[in-house]
Amino acid sequence: MNRLTQLGADMVSLWGTYWESYLNGIKNTLILALVATLIGCLIGFICGILQTIPYAKTDSLVKRFFLKLIRVIIRIYVEVFRGTPMVLQAVFVYYGLPYFTNNTLMFNNIWAAAILVVSINTGAYMAETVRGGIMSVDSGQTEGAKAIGMNHFQTMVYVIFPQALRNITPQIGNNFIINVKDTSVMFIISFTEFFAVHRAAVGATYQYFPSATIEMIGYLCMTLIASFLLRRMEKWLEGSDSYELAQADQLVMSAGTYSYPDRGTPFDEKSKEYKDQGNGKPGRDGHGRNRRKK
Repeated sequence: MNRLTQLGADMVSLWGTYWESYLNGIKNTLILALVATLIGCLIGFICGILQTIPYAKTDSLVKRFFLKLIRVIIRIYVEVFRGTPMVLQAVFVYYGLPYFTNNTLMFNNIWAAAILVVSINTGAYMAETVRGGIMSVDSGQTEGAKAIGMNHFQTMVYVIFPQALRNITPQIGNNFIINVKDTSVMFIISFTEFFAVHRAAVGATYQYFPSATIEMIGYLCMTLIASFLLRRMEKWLEGSDSYELAQADQLVMSAGTYSYPDRGTPFDEKSKEYKDQGNGKPGRDGHGRNRRKK
């Protein structure tokens, strides 16, 4: 119990001294995660769509070669950035460019470097997510779009992509939550995010565990709030559960239920034919022919 009390006191002391730095780190983390996720989604959408462009043996050699080349390049990009840690990607991008170009190419803006690294990492994951989302849409949707004269671009924009977007929305939110946590490796390029503030506070006070506890609580709060907002967005995309069936529309005609304004159907008591039958008068049958009394 004494240790918990001491931990709480140390956390209060750290927060009282570095609260502005902690809040600034949280702000930078959220901005970086949000911007990088949006850019990564754009990269993923482009890569996913390019991977699903169909081609046949009857197409020209140039078209087939070009599409196959694009798929090979995207596959290499996806495998490299999914198969290596983001911290090493940051090192290669931020320190590798000056190393190989003799400082000709280098990042003067640390924000640009951090956004680039997180974006291309997110794009690699989103490329496969988008491809899977497009392939998850029933093939009959594509056939139906082609049957009414749509080309591939129109089919993707108006038919396939809206359905695929709904399917991959949870994964987009998942990538954002992952980026909130994974931006902690950007300290390697001196980007001041939430984890970098923790390292600075520890270096000044040597209170590693109290500062780490503050970090854990901060990251947990950010991810819980993000999860709540994303679930609300998913519910909004699903639409309302209160709806009316199309048959309830007054303009819908169903067999045996439509009646002209001036008379009822041949099957109810408002019908002239029904009344004629009741009075023993000849009427008309269901095909419009006169019925004669035998």
